[in-house]
Amino acid sequence: MAESVAQRASPRARFAAAQARHALSSVMRDRAGDSRTLIILVCLTVLCVVAAIADYGWFPLSAFAVPLVLGSLLLERRHFLALCFMVSAGVAVTLLVTDVTPLLIAWAAVMTLLAAMLLSASYTSLLGVNGRMGESMLIDLRDRLQTQSELPVLPEQWYAQAMMRSADGAQFAGDFIVAAMTKEASQLEVVVVDVSGKGVAAGTRALQLSGAFGGLLGALPQEQFLPAANHYLLRQDWSEGFATAAHLAVSLETGVFELRTAGHPPGVQWRAGSGRWQVHESHGPALGLLEDAEFTSTQGRLEPGDALMLYTDGLVETPERDYTLGIDKLLGESERMLTSGWENSAGRLLERLDSAGDDRAILFLHRR
Repeated sequence: MAESVAQRASPRARFAAAQARHALSSVMRDRAGDSRTLIILVCLTVLCVVAAIADYGWFPLSAFAVPLVLGSLLLERRHFLALCFMVSAGVAVTLLVTDVTPLLIAWAAVMTLLAAMLLSASYTSLLGVNGRMGESMLIDLRDRLQTQSELPVLPEQWYAQAMMRSADGAQFAGDFIVAAMTKEASQLEVVVVDVSGKGVAAGTRALQLSGAFGGLLGALPQEQFLPAANHYLLRQDWSEGFATAAHLAVSLETGVFELRTAGHPPGVQWRAGSGRWQVHESHGPALGLLEDAEFTSTQGRLEPGDALMLYTDGLVETPERDYTLGIDKLLGESERMLTSGWENSAGRLLERLDSAGDDRAILFLHRR
């Protein structure tokens, strides 16, 4: 009877059950690993007690900091509290047995460290993860943000490169790029976004928006993408709830493109025939500010040899310089860079421009 019921279960139910079993087994493995780690650290604490009692001059009381630091990195809060109790007991036993007055200074230092570790553990417990798992989660979030910004594989006659750099070398940035192939791989859609703020402060919002924009990209007609993105930001009700964006849709068969911007610097096109850059102006307010925002478009065509460049204001705007002057400098540097070809064009241009004080992102799309 149970077998027939299992056979009648829907594939979605069976998949959910399999996921639940996998999650349960993962939790059990994590708990078993924490228990083994706790036992090892308790044994290390006992060794510290024995060594300190045997010869304090060779093994000072400050050595008890070693299991504390390791425990704060490797254990969940419940197990870490148990370790803190064991370390406190070990320190107390050492003080009672040795009865050396100078040990009180070392005891105060160890207790201060223990209090600091407990305070740190109380913060991480708000997320339900220990220090090691929390850091792994941040690394995973960073990798996901970078993975979402990877460009799809393009036909041989097209070359594209996207690069991002964060302010002050941080691993999280408020600028990101999302791309997708649509209409049976004959059209490329790219959105370059600059979230308000910079560095780590804007990184969490950038991660949320990159996932949302990645879902919208290609799922809606191109003229509806920016309005939908604008409504999404308005629903978030962030205190700094705005972002600028440039949305590009280009046919990989004909080179015809349509560009819309939302409070974003204009896109620029390299004309191989004339050897000059052409600025494509389009208008629209930043996302997340107005309910019924309208976004005008500009159209063009990438001929063989042409290229299109999209970028964020971190490359062209500074507190001392208007972004129009920054665009002139950007285009001048781009012309000098192109003498070495298009390969790694985005990376080489970022190296040429000294703008490390702000997040920046750049996209090059070249029709060979």
